[in-house]
Amino acid sequence: MVPQKVFFTGGTGVHKDRLASFEAALRSAGIEKFNIVYVSSIFPPNCVEITREEGLKLLKPGEIIYAVMARNDTNEPKRLISAAVGLAVPEEKNHYGYLSEHHSYGETELQSGEYAEDLAATMLATTLGIEFDPDTAWQEREQIYKASGKIIKTSQICTSDIGDPHGKWTTVLAAAVFIM
Repeated sequence: MVPQKVFFTGGTGVHKDRLASFEAALRSAGIEKFNIVYVSSIFPPNCVEITREEGLKLLKPGEIIYAVMARNDTNEPKRLISAAVGLAVPEEKNHYGYLSEHHSYGETELQSGEYAEDLAATMLATTLGIEFDPDTAWQEREQIYKASGKIIKTSQICTSDIGDPHGKWTTVLAAAVFIM
């Protein structure tokens, strides 16, 4: 059972109850009507990225879906939260890639998203034998990874928000949803 397609989505929810806030975030992401099984970080060989709209059309309510998901929540007023999923795809289509999850407090959407993208690319680079200095900035390593010719694409999706000013639960999520 190897997924053939994947789509990326994210959402935010706010509610007085923590669980209902998560449900609202799932609705915002368009994946509330599925039974979600969390999986680890391998991006399958030959998997094709499709749009969220295309992916949702292929699924039925109640279906069990597999996803790499990052999620964060807070009920602290005005606290900055984020959830990001990074992707790194190898040049060789028959080789697997990596997905990464990152959940943070106090990072902007750009910071959190770049961190997740960096993490996925670094995990892939280590499996491909690409030499790099882990202490250099992401932008420098990104150039090294892509110049190697072994990593063709990196990207990320991130959802970030500020905690509700009245202390309601605020949930953010980002997900890579696999289609079988």
